Amino acid sequence: MTSPAPAAPGLKPFAAMLRREFAGYFRTPLAYVFLAVFNAFAVSLAFFVGGLYESGVASLDRFFLYHPWLWAFLAPAAGARLWAEERRQGTLELLLTWPITVWQAALGKFLAAWLFLACALLMTLPVAFTVGWLGDPDWGVILSGYAGSLLCAGACLGIAAIASALTRSQVIAFVTGFLACFLLVLVGYGVFDELLAGAFGSAGIDEIRRLGLWRNLEPFTLGLIDARPVAYFLSVAFAGLGLSTIIVERR
Repeated sequence: MTSPAPAAPGLKPFAAMLRREFAGYFRTPLAYVFLAVFNAFAVSLAFFVGGLYESGVASLDRFFLYHPWLWAFLAPAAGARLWAEERRQGTLELLLTWPITVWQAALGKFLAAWLFLACALLMTLPVAFTVGWLGDPDWGVILSGYAGSLLCAGACLGIAAIASALTRSQVIAFVTGFLACFLLVLVGYGVFDELLAGAFGSAGIDEIRRLGLWRNLEPFTLGLIDARPVAYFLSVAFAGLGLSTIIVERR
């Protein structure tokens, strides 16, 4: 008689991985520092730089304007530990002895980091409530802006996952991920567009602009949920997840 095939890993190890990674972000004071810094900068940029209060308009478009810059910093900081920490501590091999596939482990790590970024975004809800108390905003537009911001965070996290899979140093992973995200934030801004137009011409600049994080986030701030920006953010996020997993498997 032939022995039965081994059962595929179930959802319990995956859920355990998700809980383990998500709780890991709150085991060190550094996570709370990141959350505080994100909220401090988000509120400061909206009110003091963007002039949210002085505009006299019950809208959060000036608030979401700076979110790509914030995610370019926080997402690589959160994603640097995805694989680099496991390799530095030598626990990657032990982790992969769990009854779980590499892809399930990678997805659990990625979703845990994305949930951590979602917590940072949820902590900015008092800004929305303040605008609602001062005026009569369109809450559908605000919800759309939050959805777009969360998708933008996922795209930056996908880039950070690749950087983390390539090195065992969290510092190098953070710097590499930050520079890559920062470049995508610059795409679509006026000064940078002029430099690209000189290099690629006016015909190619329109295609390059579509790769910019802010260009794809802007429709969400106006209450427009278009399929193309959603596909862009999700493609970058899960392409980064897939590529980082392949790198870990081959190593």
